[in-house]
Amino acid sequence: MRLRGAIISVLVFGATILVNAKSKPCQQVQKEHGIVCRCTASYCDTLEPLGTVTGGKAVIYTTSRSGKRMERSELKSKSSSTTKTKIHVNTTQTYQKIMGFGAAFTDAAGMNLKTLPQEMQDLIIEQYFSEDGLGYVFGRVPMASTDFSTHEYSYDDVQFDFSLDNFNLTTEDFEYKIPFIKKAMAASGNKLQLFGTPWSSPGWMKTSGRMVGAGRLLGDENGKYYQTWAQYFVKFFEAYHAQGIEFWSLTPQNEPTTGIDPLWKWQTLYFDASMERNFIKKLLGPALAANPVTQHLKIMINDDQRINLPHWPNLILSDPMAAQYVQGIALHWYEDFIDPATVVTETHDKWPDYFLIATEACAGYFPADGPKLGAWSRAEQYANDLIKDLGNWVAAWVDWNYALDLQGGPNLAKNFVDSTIIVNATAQEYYKQPIWHVMAQFSKFIRPGSVRAGIQIIEKSVDVEGLAFLNADGTKTVVLLNKNEVLDFEIALNDVTSSDVIYEFKIQANSMVTVVYK
Repeated sequence: MRLRGAIISVLVFGATILVNAKSKPCQQVQKEHGIVCRCTASYCDTLEPLGTVTGGKAVIYTTSRSGKRMERSELKSKSSSTTKTKIHVNTTQTYQKIMGFGAAFTDAAGMNLKTLPQEMQDLIIEQYFSEDGLGYVFGRVPMASTDFSTHEYSYDDVQFDFSLDNFNLTTEDFEYKIPFIKKAMAASGNKLQLFGTPWSSPGWMKTSGRMVGAGRLLGDENGKYYQTWAQYFVKFFEAYHAQGIEFWSLTPQNEPTTGIDPLWKWQTLYFDASMERNFIKKLLGPALAANPVTQHLKIMINDDQRINLPHWPNLILSDPMAAQYVQGIALHWYEDFIDPATVVTETHDKWPDYFLIATEACAGYFPADGPKLGAWSRAEQYANDLIKDLGNWVAAWVDWNYALDLQGGPNLAKNFVDSTIIVNATAQEYYKQPIWHVMAQFSKFIRPGSVRAGIQIIEKSVDVEGLAFLNADGTKTVVLLNKNEVLDFEIALNDVTSSDVIYEFKIQANSMVTVVYK
């Protein structure tokens, strides 16, 4: 029997939910801060496919504080509209090409997945990295331990081993990173692009003697500690290559400016911009270029806060000997409130040949208060940052941990934060936070190769913001966020090339919509 658009009533754990034959909707559970989608071994929501988009028809997806989670509907075009808030998309005005979205393969994420049955582990990876899921194409891989580990460890903790004879991957790599990276590679159709990042050198290489806490490499900048550190990178990529995993890129250091903070509570290593420049041009760049495994790796500089722009790339990229090894500029979101997103555009305008990528973000970091189950405010924080970043030339956006526990860890420094997925190991279930579906509103429909297009919002509320994109198949994607807690807004959307083809819809209070049309 064929069920076209049928609605089926299903009883799941005592709750009746409506199931569209094309997809499985969110199994809503009301938590302290709002609605989450509960997933178990027997049921988890899926995303309804876009379908074929033809002229005169638009598809709209909605995620909202009130409980909608990627709810799909269709719009028919009109030839005129009296709606005040108008959105004009101009695909003749183009900006950066989008590279894609992703998340990080931390120890903590892998540990949390391992507490669940195998089929649930596989489903989480599929729903992040497959085309039926979020379609992530980037994975950030920490080189050894981070705060989201249970202990500090490096790949060579033997003191004075300048030849790195004792370099080895660890249990964490083989248990919590490599298996899930390989599954993600397969789920993505081998489109996954990995980049490596260290939090610290081995403690014996640092002035402090420990990976955790402030410090810099011992000795002169061209001395044996710096030389050994450059070779440590090569060893890491060779070790993963031996496991059948190739990398696309790397950053020389995670948040290098934190290495000067005497109160820093987890792994770090100090570099300023001039030190990073010298390390790249004299040691790291040549070491990578000399090895067949690493010679094609792209180096991304900064990997720190927006406050470093534009002076950090200015100092490094104005040196041709360093710039020859660099392809991108990496940003974190934690201090975005200090400098406006326009400094990112300023950086692009100065260095247009280098891509910009957001490499880390998470909610609940200040104060570090862990997950807030169902909190719409955190989903909105993500959406707002994505719109600001992508609207200022950022070409890729990579989330932090893809899964954490109910406390927001494990984390050796008790730096507990939030995540798109929260695992409840005791109940053998996990919760998709509203953030997960907000990420879907972007990553599902702004595919790699799409190009940001011009957009003009007329008579808009200050609470409505959005972006437009031209996709490779000729369709257009518009993402809109309404931050108003009370008011809905009627919208009339059209392309400037077809002024008499108009789509009218409502964007609800505290919601996000994605419209795809041709």
